[in-house]
Amino acid sequence: MNIKLDPSRDDLPLMANTSHMLVKHYILDLDVDFGNGVIEGNIVLFFGDGNRLKKQSSSTQETFQMESEEAYIFRTVGPCHVPEMDSSTFSPKMGHKEFAVCGKGDQDAFDNNGNHDNQEHDSEISSSKYCCDTGNHGREDFLLVLDCCDLSVLKVEEVDVAAVPGLEKFTKASKLSATPEKLRREIVRDLVALPADAWREQLDCYTRCSQAPGCGELLFDSDNWSLQIRKTGAPTAADFPHAIRIWYKTKPKGQSVAWTSDQNGRPCVYTMGSPINNRALFPCQEPPVAMSTWQATVRAAASFVVLMSGENSAKPTPLREGYMSWHYYVTMPMPASTFAIAVGCWTEMKPKTSPSSDLMTDHALPLPRSEADFRCDNTCSHMEYPCRFQSASAAAQDIIPYRVFAPVCLEGACREALLRLIPPCLSAAHSVLGTHPFSRLDILIVPTNFPSLGMASPHIIFLSQSALTGTNYLCGTRLCHEIAHSWFGLAIGARDWTEEWLSEGFATHLEDIFWAEAQQLPRHEALEQQELRACLRWRRLQDELQNSPEGMQVLRPNKEETGHVSASGASVVKHGLNPEKGFMQVHYLKGYFLLRFLARTLGEETYFLFLRNFVHLFHGQLILSQDFLQMLLESIPENKRMGLSVENIVRDWLECSGIPKKP
Repeated sequence: MNIKLDPSRDDLPLMANTSHMLVKHYILDLDVDFGNGVIEGNIVLFFGDGNRLKKQSSSTQETFQMESEEAYIFRTVGPCHVPEMDSSTFSPKMGHKEFAVCGKGDQDAFDNNGNHDNQEHDSEISSSKYCCDTGNHGREDFLLVLDCCDLSVLKVEEVDVAAVPGLEKFTKASKLSATPEKLRREIVRDLVALPADAWREQLDCYTRCSQAPGCGELLFDSDNWSLQIRKTGAPTAADFPHAIRIWYKTKPKGQSVAWTSDQNGRPCVYTMGSPINNRALFPCQEPPVAMSTWQATVRAAASFVVLMSGENSAKPTPLREGYMSWHYYVTMPMPASTFAIAVGCWTEMKPKTSPSSDLMTDHALPLPRSEADFRCDNTCSHMEYPCRFQSASAAAQDIIPYRVFAPVCLEGACREALLRLIPPCLSAAHSVLGTHPFSRLDILIVPTNFPSLGMASPHIIFLSQSALTGTNYLCGTRLCHEIAHSWFGLAIGARDWTEEWLSEGFATHLEDIFWAEAQQLPRHEALEQQELRACLRWRRLQDELQNSPEGMQVLRPNKEETGHVSASGASVVKHGLNPEKGFMQVHYLKGYFLLRFLARTLGEETYFLFLRNFVHLFHGQLILSQDFLQMLLESIPENKRMGLSVENIVRDWLECSGIPKKP
């Protein structure tokens, strides 16, 4: 794939060279500084092998060959002048300093002549004091590229994991038969490959390794969209350190987080679903294929509560006077873009008494199910991790533990509109799709500058205050939409971000099904409600199609190139930065009408039985449209497919503007 950006398209570059090395685990160790509006500290990245092997899609039968790891290299540059600094220069508490920036040895994969420039050009990029080492002219070193934007990187170093005692029982690496460099790499390779049932030991090893001393600074440079790191004398990814620590801090106007005030006027900060995702929060690999786990320790003043994507309901640990530390972890590998954090003076909202209402029953009425729970088999197809789909108790849990947080001034609204709706909505989702992919849920009512009605991340949902006003209808449907993302968008993600309909179309279609189940509506009333909503959506979609560029109406804009990346793993998200995209709902609405059409054509009972099977087969994985469509049609006898094929659905619905006909 030849990557060339046209600035008029406003595509979002994904720079990370994931074909060579993949981040398997992140450990963030951060301080939140509300006085200066920054988050600072360090992040340790643990790497495994890259995505170089041939990949063959079960639906398209297309094979993508990644180039060899030696092909992406860094050539040393001529000298530039950088002031000498002592080790104290790199303290995570330091103020920002201006350093000279070295020229780049490789041409960037993307145009640097103003295309996709940040709103404020970063002329203060920090560099290592060794970045201009000229003692190895002509040497070709492997270059690690991470997605990075609006960050001040202060120092990059290799982590001496071999100095951590007690790792011998978890690794096969021998201190006697390897050089120190090779030993460190082998320890990390063994650590990231530990089996799922050793996840507690693995997290403990990660934590202890992240606290190990550095064993050599690495050379680094930055541009508008990436951080480039190399080690002198490491010509390939196999020779590059597999555990590195990056000291950095965010910028007050960084695009990944919003510094604002809550409804009580108190300061807060949160990730608000930026088009550039999390690359202005921490250096990372943004491409969806870079699925990783993470741990995070975040320190803030004692008056603040830290909420985050995490499997555990973190409790604060007192530190020095007036400060608390919060720790979260995730063991299910997911793209770094799904990470979310919110720090503010939130209050946990609890019902005064045991809730009771017409929406609160012991069990929402399920769709028909078999004793086998519609499971295809007893194993999972994803990479190994401690999966809830393999747990009988998790499969039976229709309501997962949940908490609600909001500014104290919204306590009454939360009790009135939200708290009593959560159990029936969770139970309804379980009755339709089965096992909840995540073990718990936090819901946060976010500040008024939040740009949408809701946003789902692993274990946490951000909900707009607007959802608390009016009747149960708005709050209930929005809650159902975000809960649906646990399955479609999070547990099952799009391999190519341009196929946003695989997340939003499914969530929009499922919100009606979940909400009808949560209300316990008779079938005829549920159908009437869904018909009315379909009518309103149809009108909204027609208005949007008449007033938007045709190119923005296509659900699969990359067409036959969907899912392709460059040899290094870099790619672009078509229209990812287009300002019009944030106001469009075509992926929600057109995707909804496609799924409604398929369900009605094939029969709803058949469709939802299939969907449950699909979730069981593909959870924990990334998919393309063809994966869904092919499995759907293959599950139906040919004489009952009503003439549908993957090819004509892709042609008529996904790769053209407009909509075929009113469903």
